[in-house]
Amino acid sequence: MKRTLKTALLRPLTASLLSILTALPLTLQAADYTIDTQGAHAFIQFKIKHLGYSWLWGRFDEFKGDFSFDETKPEASKVNVEINMSSLDSNHAERDKHLKGKDFFEVDKFPTATFKSTSVTVNPDKSALVKGDLTLKGITKNIEIPMTAIGGGADPWGGHRQGFEGHTTLKLKDFGINYDLGPASQEAEVLLSIEGIRNKEPAAKK
Repeated sequence: MKRTLKTALLRPLTASLLSILTALPLTLQAADYTIDTQGAHAFIQFKIKHLGYSWLWGRFDEFKGDFSFDETKPEASKVNVEINMSSLDSNHAERDKHLKGKDFFEVDKFPTATFKSTSVTVNPDKSALVKGDLTLKGITKNIEIPMTAIGGGADPWGGHRQGFEGHTTLKLKDFGINYDLGPASQEAEVLLSIEGIRNKEPAAKK
């Protein structure tokens, strides 16, 4: 009698636990995000020293991309970005024209730059090192981008967002840019601020 009563009491509890455990993978699985350029919540900026005396800043106004992210397995994340090189803006029209020309980016010949991640290594402090192939001016190099998670969660419009920032340093000559800017200006620093909106899953067919 006692055994039967105990079994009867445990059965619904076991069923509830199984139901919870079964549901967990569905909420913790990797999700795909679209980088929010439409709302201007993502930025790609660069800076390079001018004569070694100051920093010259610029940005790319048009780019698009996506990433996948799983909070339980961030090392499986993937990132893809495409930049419209003609959208370069350094707040100086004549300089922009020069940068887009044959001495630098040759945007007529190479209108886009792309980045595709190849691996993500997560550090003990929750920062990460993203490695990937950057194709710029027709040349592909594997680069490293240290990234830091800024935050993530629900937004006021019923969506879900994740945000990250990162930076890397590029040698101009690695990408066929040989214009002499002086010894202090052989490298450019690139700064990334990326906010993604989680893609909505298609509604189940009835």
